[in-house]
Amino acid sequence: MKKTATAAAAALVLCLFLTTVGCGTPSSGSGTKESTSSGPTAPDAADKPVTSTGATLGEGELKKVALVSGDVPGFTVTPLQGGGETGKERSEQPECQALAAVINGAPEPAPSAAVHRTLMDESEEGTDDQTVVTEILTSYPQGSAVQVLQGVKDAIGACGRGFRTTGGDGPSTYTEVKELPAPKAGQEALAYQVTGSFEGARVPLVFQLVRTGSTVVIFYTANFIDAKTPEIPARLATAQAAKLP
Repeated sequence: MKKTATAAAAALVLCLFLTTVGCGTPSSGSGTKESTSSGPTAPDAADKPVTSTGATLGEGELKKVALVSGDVPGFTVTPLQGGGETGKERSEQPECQALAAVINGAPEPAPSAAVHRTLMDESEEGTDDQTVVTEILTSYPQGSAVQVLQGVKDAIGACGRGFRTTGGDGPSTYTEVKELPAPKAGQEALAYQVTGSFEGARVPLVFQLVRTGSTVVIFYTANFIDAKTPEIPARLATAQAAKLP
């Protein structure tokens, strides 16, 4: 059965690989669909520029702008179980720490506020390949949000051949990091895959980061069944970015 990493905020690497067994999260995933995210991060010249107030949102304000059921047709949205928890993994290679931090559900620099949601495709309910995506909506002091995406961009470039982490329940190995087409959303966006190794099996973890002003949204899913790159529907990022100030 396919299992999606819906416990990003509690994502010790072992917990990620055993999400539905040991972490009390949904036992479904999204591993058979190829990514349909549209385009790289650079804005199209014909696109209307995205503007932002730049406001730093508190937790209550983040809850008001976070996706809810009905914002994206066919997707239900619920609070993430254990959303306040974070992983403790540290990269053995300092240049890859930004990637480990996002896997932990604790991006660096640390946000001033965060909320966590689980997004599930209703049309696939009860199937082994149900799309389940974790959302972490974060807010930063003005000027700090850009550092999150820049740090991850730098780490993608430096860590293509993988990295190791220690801490939590023990060492973990990631064998590959590669950039993916980013959704056309927000003022800045990127997408990438980190391939983990669990008991000899390849486990692809896929992330999308979208920044609008001082707010950064992280979408996160994984495929525990057949090593194919899972899809995060681009319309999730588009809908969330549209709600950000």
